[in-house]
Amino acid sequence: MLNVANRVVVVGAGLAGLCCARRLVEAGLPVLVLEAGPEVGGRVRTDLVDGHRLDHGFQVLQTAYPEAQAVLDYTSLRLRPFDSGALIRTPRGFQKMLDPWRNPLGAVGTLFNGIGTLGDRLRLAELRGRVLAQGYDPRQTPQPAPELSTRDFLLNRVGVSREMYAQFLQPWFAGVFFERELVTSSRFFEFVFHMFSAGPACIPAEGMGAIPRQLAAALPAESLRLNTRVTQATAAGVTLESGERLDALGVVLAVEGPAAARLSGGEIEAPGSCGTTCLSYSAEAPPLADRLLVLNGTGAGPINNLCVPSNVSASYAPPGRALISVSVIDPAYRGSAGTGTGTGTSDTAANPGLEQAVRQQLTEWFGAGVAQWRHLQTRSIAHGLPAQPAGTFDRPLPHPRLANGLYCCGDYRDSASIQGAMLSGRRAAEQCLSDLRQPAR
Repeated sequence: MLNVANRVVVVGAGLAGLCCARRLVEAGLPVLVLEAGPEVGGRVRTDLVDGHRLDHGFQVLQTAYPEAQAVLDYTSLRLRPFDSGALIRTPRGFQKMLDPWRNPLGAVGTLFNGIGTLGDRLRLAELRGRVLAQGYDPRQTPQPAPELSTRDFLLNRVGVSREMYAQFLQPWFAGVFFERELVTSSRFFEFVFHMFSAGPACIPAEGMGAIPRQLAAALPAESLRLNTRVTQATAAGVTLESGERLDALGVVLAVEGPAAARLSGGEIEAPGSCGTTCLSYSAEAPPLADRLLVLNGTGAGPINNLCVPSNVSASYAPPGRALISVSVIDPAYRGSAGTGTGTGTSDTAANPGLEQAVRQQLTEWFGAGVAQWRHLQTRSIAHGLPAQPAGTFDRPLPHPRLANGLYCCGDYRDSASIQGAMLSGRRAAEQCLSDLRQPAR
């Protein structure tokens, strides 16, 4: 019989922790979720600044994620889709690349836009068909050995031209992986490419923070404590920053990788970190009408990608205003703003020239009207994603149990994605439930 006399303590109210707690509650187990911050979500949060919804870095929900489909109520989130494709800044100006499967007529007009060759498009079409046929689990899909970096995979195995890589694929996936050299695992790339191909990328009408809020709403109100920092964790319970000790039937570490390494006393190896800096601007009118991601295909300047979230969901900006979100990936421009830990905001004091350099490049792209844009926020996220270089998915999936009664979950334990965080949380909960139904070994 399941012992429900005590509770399981989940440390961290990000997506992994909330999904873990949700599964435990569904099984009838009392749960207490402890979150150090003032709200749920971890790295998936949204600030409200002067009526603008500012997500913590550029984020989207890939609607094809199987775990998200199983757990989330998409209708209640009021998802708003991006158009499939990209608007690319080249030395010749802006050029569109559109998805031929979702916008065949529009894509015909982009065949000869000077970005890559017809052969490149055929190679990418072949890749799309293969990844959709082989499934989405990066550890189970058949792959030729050895696993490559995404860069080597695209240039040497897929065989795209260097022009297609530099102008389109490199800035696109640098914005996804938060690293410019694309040393990220080719298996993870194929997972992401599968998800982009299988369904639209969306944002909730009220911001990405609506996702963890929906998950938290499924938990009993008394099971969540905010502004509660844990300083020590064992299988028997946790110690809070205040000195309070909370006993537990089991403990789940659902914090991001660097924090999990500290709390576990070295049982968990800290993953490398990939970071980003996001600058948000308010304008009287959007600089473009499209709901497309804008990529920097020139390789020059601080901007890697930008979008206008208020074109996708009008509620991202107040009436009569537009919200522009700019992502900077290159550490040479991010400077010391990206050297900290956690997900807090760093203003331009960390790199006082960054906002000026970004605004100058925006002016080159969109004209003198950029001078009237109001800078709302600069948010630097040192640990935006765990690093998952080539070789990551050749290793077995890490077990959620660290010791009897002590578990861990998070995107660094699976794939660096919303799918990975949610799935890892559920796996940790199911392992905990399985252990509690059996005598301790």
